Amino acid sequence: MLPTPEEFSEAMQDLGIRREDHVVVYDSAELGLFSAPRVGWTFKAFGHDRVHVLNNFRVWVQQGYPLEKGEPGRVERTEYPVPELHEDRVAHFEGVKELVKRLKEDGMVKGKGGVQILDARSHGRFTGSEPEPRPDTPAGHIPGSINVPFMSLLDPATKALLPKEDLKRILLHQGVDPEKPIISSCATGITAAVLDAALEEAGFGTPDTRKVYDGSWVEWTQRVDRDEGLITKGEA
Repeated sequence: MLPTPEEFSEAMQDLGIRREDHVVVYDSAELGLFSAPRVGWTFKAFGHDRVHVLNNFRVWVQQGYPLEKGEPGRVERTEYPVPELHEDRVAHFEGVKELVKRLKEDGMVKGKGGVQILDARSHGRFTGSEPEPRPDTPAGHIPGSINVPFMSLLDPATKALLPKEDLKRILLHQGVDPEKPIISSCATGITAAVLDAALEEAGFGTPDTRKVYDGSWVEWTQRVDRDEGLITKGEA
């Protein structure tokens, strides 16, 4: 989940980051692209738009760009003002629940009501044919959501985001409408940010029409009532 504005400010000061700094984030060469987009999205959610996600460090290493080794140097603590959270970039449980209930009442699925909910988890976890890795977390998905496994958006060899045209083709094949607002979700809000990065690269929506559901599936299953019909299994 997102930190509070005060926690974000404190972390930036400890890291020696200033409000006007350009920040580049990346994952390890072994991991590829995984959590860096979440870091980048968090910066932007708090109004620090001078942030870039490297696509990706594995490619950087393979192509022989400069590297440093050893312990990181000490950083000087900075002053970083407490920012405001840009609520228009974040989807919260209450809003997603009202949207899904309205879609169910109207008999609408897969974004026909105007807002599309995407799920970045694997197909098996989405349909409920595979168990969730977290104990006591039910399998399945949010009714009306569209499954776009984040791994399908990455190059199998480098784990970097695929080229723009490939991303567009995959998203359109999965039924994503580039002109409608999008809420990206996953299990805990991490790979939903990978999906959001892919949507940005492919030209689907704008920062004003794309949100990340911060709590995603884990929060959803903890807070909905099981008798409300808001957890479903099978194909969407």
